[in-house]
Amino acid sequence: HYGAAPDPRTGPPARARDTWELALIRAALEAGVPLLGICRGMQLLNVALGGTLVQHIDGHAEVPGVFGHHAVKPVPGTVYGDLAPEETSVPTFHHQAVDRLGEGLLASAHASDGTVEAVELPGPPWVLGVQWHPEMGTDLRVMRGLVAAASAR
Repeated sequence: HYGAAPDPRTGPPARARDTWELALIRAALEAGVPLLGICRGMQLLNVALGGTLVQHIDGHAEVPGVFGHHAVKPVPGTVYGDLAPEETSVPTFHHQAVDRLGEGLLASAHASDGTVEAVELPGPPWVLGVQWHPEMGTDLRVMRGLVAAASAR
């Protein structure tokens, strides 16, 4: 969707899933509804807005098929930075990441190696993408942020 040749370590593309999920993201953005992209969802949010991906990175998935943890550091003054102002350990399982940011997106958290771990669109609406899986951990701040944004709509 962004013109790069597939990296052999990415596995076969899920073209139908990509098409459907990109359409869903674009529809949510057009409708102005709060949007939270998780892991692949953050990556597709970036692609939907014209960004690109690093198709394979090492060190962000400890054991294949098992969630690991690593620290993310928020960018002060961002939506994510306001939700979680301190460095936080997050549940993670990914091998791809944002390369070039999509139009209008801001990086709002990074891993220690510089990998973009959260992105957002200045709002409204509330649009946040996180590289990790907040639904798999005990830190509910991202999920509470989505619920608050949806409740205020």
